[in-house]
Amino acid sequence: MSALFLTEDHVRDLLDMPMAIEVVEELFRELSGGRAMNVPRQRVQAGKMLLHTMSAACEYLGVGGWKAYSTTREKSRFHVGLYDLATGEMLAIIEADFLGQLRTGAASGVATEFLARPDAKIVGLFGAGLQAATQLKAVCSVRKISRVEVYCRDAARREAFAAQMSEYCATEVVPGHAPDEVAADKDIVITATTSKTPVFDGRALDEGTHLNVIGSNFLAKAEVDVTTIRRADNLICDSVEQCRLEAGDFIPAIEAGVTDWSLMHELAEIVSGRKTGRALPENITLFKSVGLAVEDVALGAKLLQLARNQRLGTPLPF
Repeated sequence: MSALFLTEDHVRDLLDMPMAIEVVEELFRELSGGRAMNVPRQRVQAGKMLLHTMSAACEYLGVGGWKAYSTTREKSRFHVGLYDLATGEMLAIIEADFLGQLRTGAASGVATEFLARPDAKIVGLFGAGLQAATQLKAVCSVRKISRVEVYCRDAARREAFAAQMSEYCATEVVPGHAPDEVAADKDIVITATTSKTPVFDGRALDEGTHLNVIGSNFLAKAEVDVTTIRRADNLICDSVEQCRLEAGDFIPAIEAGVTDWSLMHELAEIVSGRKTGRALPENITLFKSVGLAVEDVALGAKLLQLARNQRLGTPLPF
């Protein structure tokens, strides 16, 4: 069987957020059982391009693969490659920009399902880009959200985003006007920005808040401050190993003695029931996502299955 080339249009046509959340939740359960493996991202700077590569294997799906993407000041390009674990045969090459947005949103959806209060309904969102959109869609897929306040520095952009997302998520989304107001009195707070510095004061958070912190995967960048980390009763990572390499949000708090890597747990442990997520309604919980190749591979495998069933994709000559 030839390998398939699957485009961004295939990803958008065949996958949706509820499906992605189901796939990613299963993945984290299998990670806990040792039937999947993730290799952290590596980066190479050459000329004007930064090349990012990461790999993983999902034994329970019989598939392994890689994600590679290039970034320049002008553009980013994302691809995922899949292989059969039994034969080593290449199965697919996938254009993976939207796939990455989906899997990142889905991971936060799973975290929200297990960590946010069951009655959570008010959201504060920082960021108005593509990742912010799928983050919000994921949260609205696992909780009955009645109101969202969104903040970014560009007033026109946040107003346009609010109008678009009100329809997309079938809930009230309004532009916020001050960062601390967007963080205050919320059940769920999402940070999906490119900021290198904290986007709100952690003192603004209400008790019982759940946070999805997803914007930074560089040690020199942090979307939340030391106060937020100090106030969090549970610090949950998609991967502690990879967060140690990339989660700049934790570094100032660790250096200040506020927390330590040994105090953090992985989402796989929560999903499998090996660790407790939210113990009390008033707890503040924080999920830090840096983005894992194993998520791309698992969701790519689902895409490939659907594409084969519908005879979609372009056969490749190998």
